[in-house]
Amino acid sequence: MENITYAFQHLDQMISERDYRTPIPFQDFIKLMSVNPSQTLRNIFQIFHDMMHAYVGEGVDEYPDDPESINFISYDCNRLFVDGADHPFFADRLFANRLIHQVDALKRGAQQNKIYIFDGPPGCGKSTFLNNLLRKFEEYGSTEAGSRYETVWRLNTKLLGGGVESGAHTVMDRMLQLLSRLPQRQDANEDSDASFDIGKQEILDEFHTSAGSEDIVEVPCPSHDHPILMIPKNYRRAFLDDLFQNDEFKWKLFMEKEYEWVFHDHPCTICSSLYEALLKKLKSPSKVFEMIYARPYQFNRRLGEGITVFNPGDKPMRQNVMTNPLLQNRINSLLKDSNQVKYLFSQYAKTNNGVYALMDIKSNNIERLIELHNIISEAVHKVEDIEENVNSLFIALMNPEDKKNIQDVQSFSDRIAYINIPYVLDLQTEVNIYRNVFGKHIDDCFLPRVLHNFARVIISSRLKTRSDALLEWITSPEKYRQYCDDNLHLLKMEIYTGHIPAWLDEEDRKRFTAQRRRKIIAESEFEGVNGFSGRDAIKIFNEFYSSCSKEDSLINMNALYNYFTNIRKDLSRSIPSGFLDALLHMYNYTVLQEVKESLFYFNEEQISKDIQNYIFAVNFESGTEEICVYTGDRLEISEDFFRSIENHLLGAKTVLAKHLAFRRDVQREYTSRTLTQEIRVESKGITETSLFQTLHERYIFNIKEKALDPFIDNKNFRQQGAREVSIYVIDNELPEEFAEAL
Repeated sequence: MENITYAFQHLDQMISERDYRTPIPFQDFIKLMSVNPSQTLRNIFQIFHDMMHAYVGEGVDEYPDDPESINFISYDCNRLFVDGADHPFFADRLFANRLIHQVDALKRGAQQNKIYIFDGPPGCGKSTFLNNLLRKFEEYGSTEAGSRYETVWRLNTKLLGGGVESGAHTVMDRMLQLLSRLPQRQDANEDSDASFDIGKQEILDEFHTSAGSEDIVEVPCPSHDHPILMIPKNYRRAFLDDLFQNDEFKWKLFMEKEYEWVFHDHPCTICSSLYEALLKKLKSPSKVFEMIYARPYQFNRRLGEGITVFNPGDKPMRQNVMTNPLLQNRINSLLKDSNQVKYLFSQYAKTNNGVYALMDIKSNNIERLIELHNIISEAVHKVEDIEENVNSLFIALMNPEDKKNIQDVQSFSDRIAYINIPYVLDLQTEVNIYRNVFGKHIDDCFLPRVLHNFARVIISSRLKTRSDALLEWITSPEKYRQYCDDNLHLLKMEIYTGHIPAWLDEEDRKRFTAQRRRKIIAESEFEGVNGFSGRDAIKIFNEFYSSCSKEDSLINMNALYNYFTNIRKDLSRSIPSGFLDALLHMYNYTVLQEVKESLFYFNEEQISKDIQNYIFAVNFESGTEEICVYTGDRLEISEDFFRSIENHLLGAKTVLAKHLAFRRDVQREYTSRTLTQEIRVESKGITETSLFQTLHERYIFNIKEKALDPFIDNKNFRQQGAREVSIYVIDNELPEEFAEAL
C-alpha cells in the first residue's frame, strides 16, 4: 500500500509540475513578459524557429578558419528526427542546411504569408519527416521553454449585472461550453468517434476544476490570439515603450522585422468586439483588462488544436462555420445585446498561430491547397459576414509529379516556397540509415570503408552525370585518377558530406573559392530525384549483406564489385558508367597506402637525424671523422655510411654511379643555396630548408614502398595474425598494380 501511495503522489507531483493550463490575470502576464520578453513575446514563426534550434543546436563548422567558408554546417538532427521516434528520419547535411536556412528566414519575418511545400520523390521519407517534426513541435510546446500564451476572457457576471438567473445556470453552462469544444463528428466511423472521445475526459476534468467559479463565464479566443494583441493597436507602441527599459531586446522589438506582428496584427473579431462591448458597458479600460487572462497555448494534433494535418483521403468538413450556441446565449445575456459579439469561427481559427499541414497534394488536399490561396495572400478568412485572422505556418508535402495539380493557379506561384527533400546525398547519412535498419553490428562485418563504398554506389545513382561546377573548378580530372572517377562523383560526395579531400593539390585547394562552393552545393537542388530510392537502397543492402556476410571473413571490395557487376547486373544500369571501376581503383590505391604506413618502421627523430647528418657529410671525403654541426653526432664518414642512408633515398638496387651522382647533386644544392641563401640570409634552420624537405619526403616514400616486402612471399603470414585488409592487399597484388604510380 505504501508503494501505491508513493506512486500516486509522485505521479501527482509530475503532472502538477507540467500543468501550465491555469490562466493568469493579464497584469500578471505583463509582469511575466517584462521579465522574460524574448520567450513570452513570440508568434508561431518565432517559436518554430526556437524549437528547431533547441533540438538541433548551432551545428559544427569543421573549417572555422577557412576564409572561403560558405557556412555549410554539420547539424545534428537526431534529437529532432531520430530520438524517441518509432520511424526515424535521417536528414543529410544538404537538407539540414536547407531546412535551417529556411527556418532562420521565418524568424526574420522575411518569408511569411507563404505555404512551405517540401518537394521530393516517393521513398525519400517526406511523411516520416513531417510526422516527426510535428511530434517534436507538440512536445516542445508542452515544455516551459516552448510555452506560448493565448487569450481567454473571464467575464465577471456580477460586475456585468448577469443576475441570479445567470449564476444559477453557470455550472451547467460551463459543462456544455467545454463539451462544445470537442471536434465535430463528421461521419459515423472509428476515426471521428476516436477524435470525439479523445478529449472528452480532458474536457470533463477541466469542468470539475472550474465548476466552482459560478460567477465567471469563460470565453476562450478560438483563434488563440496572443494576449498582447488585446491592447488596442494604436496604444501598443507607447505601452511597450513605457514597459521596457532601453536595452537590447527593446531595440530588437522596435526595429527588427520579426517583431512587426506585435504592432501590426489585430485581435480576432470575437476578442475585438468583446473589448469594445465591455468598454462600452464598464466605461473603464482597466476593468476590461481585469477580465482578460492568459494561458499557455496547448498544441494537440489529435484534437486539431494548434496542429492540424489533412491526408488526401480526409473528406471535407460538412460544417465549415463553428459556433457555441450556449456560450453565445450567455454572452448575449451578459451584454444585453445579441449583435455586439458573434462567437463564430472556422477550422482555420483552431490552428491560428499554429501549424496547418497537408500530406501530399492530391485528391481532397488539392481543394484544400487552392482554398488557402486567399488566406495566405491576405492573412484573413471570411466566416459568414465577419473576417477571421489567419496567421499560421502552412506546410505541405508534394511529389514532383503532383505539381501539375496547382499549375493552373498562376497567382499562387509567388506564395509557394519549395524546399527540396530528395534522396540522401550524404554518404555518412546513408550509412546511418543502414545501421538503424540492420543494427550497428554491421560495421563489424565489413573491411574498413567497404560499407561506406556501398553507400557511394547507391548515391552515385542519384547524381547527375555531368557537373559543370566541378569541371569549371577541376580543369584536369585525370590527374586525380588514383582517387576519383572521370565524372568527379567521388569528389562531389566528399563535398556534400562537408569534407575537403586531402588529396587535392595546393593549386586546386586555393581555387576552391566560396563562389565555386556555392555552385557545387546548388547542384544538389536538382539531384536526388532519380536513382535508387531510400526503400530501394534498404532492399538492395539487405540482399547484398545476406548473400556476402560470412562468419569466417569480412566483406571486402571484391564482393561489393562482384555483386553489382555480376550478381545484380540489372542494378548497374542505374550506376554511372565507369564508377564501379573507379571506386575499386580508388579503394585499392588508398588501402595500399594505409597498409604500408601502418607497417613500416617510422621513427621521425631518427629519420631527421639521418638526413641532417647526410647533408653535412657530403661536404667531406670518405675516411674522415667529423662532428655534425646540426645534430652534434660524431660521424665516421665512409662509403658504408653514405650507402646506409642513400639506400632509403634511392633504393637498395641503385648502381654505384647513381649513388655518386646523387651525392654530388646534394652537395652542390647545399653549398649553392641551402647554406648560402636559406641558412645565412633567410636564417632558416636546417630542417626548414628545401633540401631537407625534399630528402625527407624521399626517405619516407621509399620506406613505405618497401614496407610489404617481408610479407609478400611469406607463407606463414596468414598464420601470424595479419589483418584481412593486409591479406586483401597482397591477394590482389596491389603493390605491383600501383608500382608505376608510386
